[in-house]
Amino acid sequence: MALDTQVAALLKQLTADPSAPGLADVPPEGGRAMFHALCAMLDAKDVPIGKIENSKIPGPAGELPIRIYTPAGAAGSALPCLVYYHGGGWVIGDLETHEGACRLLANGSGCRVVSVDYRLAPEHMFPAAPEDCYAAVKWVSANAAQLGIDPKRIAVGGDSAGGNLGAVVCQMARDRGGPAIAFQLLIYPATDMALQTPARKENAVGYFLEEKTMKYFYDLYVPKGTDENNPYLSPLRAKSFAGLPAAYVITAQYDVLRDEGRIYAEKLQAAGVKVKLVNYDGLIHGFFTMSGAISAAGPAIRDAAQALRQGLA
Repeated sequence: MALDTQVAALLKQLTADPSAPGLADVPPEGGRAMFHALCAMLDAKDVPIGKIENSKIPGPAGELPIRIYTPAGAAGSALPCLVYYHGGGWVIGDLETHEGACRLLANGSGCRVVSVDYRLAPEHMFPAAPEDCYAAVKWVSANAAQLGIDPKRIAVGGDSAGGNLGAVVCQMARDRGGPAIAFQLLIYPATDMALQTPARKENAVGYFLEEKTMKYFYDLYVPKGTDENNPYLSPLRAKSFAGLPAAYVITAQYDVLRDEGRIYAEKLQAAGVKVKLVNYDGLIHGFFTMSGAISAAGPAIRDAAQALRQGLA
C-alpha cells in the first residue's frame, strides 16, 4: 500500500530543508529539544481528561518522576492501570512528549495511566532504563490500593523504545517472581538490537525513523562489551516466551522496526501466549504520537485502548 497521503505530506514538510540536521546529527540535548518541538506540533492537543497528578516514586538510583492520568468519567476507585513507557530511542522523550497519547489511552481504555520518566542514555546507559521501568511497575502494584488501582488488572506498555521496555519488564516480572502483569501493549517495539530484517533495508531511509538513527540510539544506550543476547536488552532473544502476559502488538508498514515487532508477536503466540498483531498499512514509525496531524492515528489509538480495556476486563 502507498504511503498515507497525510504521512507523505508530513515527510515532505520535515525534509523540506536538506541542510537541516537530523536527530543523529546533533548531541542528545539537541535531539531532546527537537523531539519536544516535533511532538508539540504533531501530538493530540487539549484532550479532556478527568485528572492529572504529578509525583515522584523511589527508583533504583533516586526518585523517578511519574504522571498519573485518571480518565474522564471514571467510575469507582479500583480502576485497571496501564504503566506506560515513552518512546525516544532510550535517549530522548519524557512525560511531556507523550502527553496526548497517554490522555487518549486513559480515556479510551478506562484505565489509570501511569507514565514513567525513566533515566535516559547516554547519561544513564543500559540497564538503567529497564531497571527503572521494572521498579515503577513494582511500586504501582505495591501501592495499588492508595492509587485507586486494581492490582489484578495492571498492564505495561509503550511505543518504540518504550515498547522494548514494556516487553522487557514483562520478562523481568516473570523471571523475578512478580509483580503480576495482566497485559502488554507493545507499539512498534524494538525487540532485537542486532536483527537484520527486510524492513530494516526497505525502510532504512526516508520514513521518519531511519536506520542510521537507530544505530545512533543504540550506540548511546548500550555500553561497549554488552552481550547482545541479553533478553533485557533484546527481548526477542529470550530463551523462553512462556508465561508472559497476553499482548497487543502494533506495527507499521513503513517502519524499520516492523518485522521485529511481528516476529516477537509470533514468538509469544508459539509459546501459547494470547496475542493480537495489527499492522497499519501506509503508516510510519511514530504515528501513535502524531494524531494531531495524521487522521489514521486516531482510530489506531482507539483500537489499542479498546484492546487494553478488553485485556484487563
